[in-house]
Amino acid sequence: MTNIYPHFNYFESREQKERQLYQHGVTIWFTGLSGSGKSVVAAALEHLLTANGYLSTLLDGDNLRSGLNADLGFSESDRVENIRRTAEVCRLMNNCAIITLATLVSPTEAMRALARRIIGEQWFVTIYISTPLEVCEHRDPKGLYRRARRGEVTDFTGISAPFEEPKHSDIELDTTNLTDIECAERIFATIKSKIEYEL
Repeated sequence: MTNIYPHFNYFESREQKERQLYQHGVTIWFTGLSGSGKSVVAAALEHLLTANGYLSTLLDGDNLRSGLNADLGFSESDRVENIRRTAEVCRLMNNCAIITLATLVSPTEAMRALARRIIGEQWFVTIYISTPLEVCEHRDPKGLYRRARRGEVTDFTGISAPFEEPKHSDIELDTTNLTDIECAERIFATIKSKIEYEL
């Protein structure tokens, strides 16, 4: 990292941007198994935020892996790098006062802790979509569980790679019996005080 001189002191400040948008830049980090409902709940939350006058963006794990993180696989080191890059993007978005929704499996406590350190504790909200493995596997919207069971997909979280449940999530939701709208409303009610900007 030689010959690199970051400049931040003469840029528009985070505070100025938050005051302009009347909101705080916060990251809502969704974690859970594939098929648990992370993306659909995050999409519902994005719509709800928009309807209430908030500016937000959704960083979906699959979308990121088809672009920004297209060079990464699913080894331990690549998964960590996937989280690191995504967290850095979230931090940049938050510094622009944009509420950022990130949906990644992020299967270990260490990975989620890395994201939290990069983004900052006060701006980081963990949403654990705790839908059980058997429900996710029954849904199997992408056919990945079937392929993993046949050994065609290696290092697949929940089957051939572990998932560590968050010890301290801000919100835990099981989409087995909750709709995406119901989940989004519960999240919105919880984060509203955190994203509101008071003059």
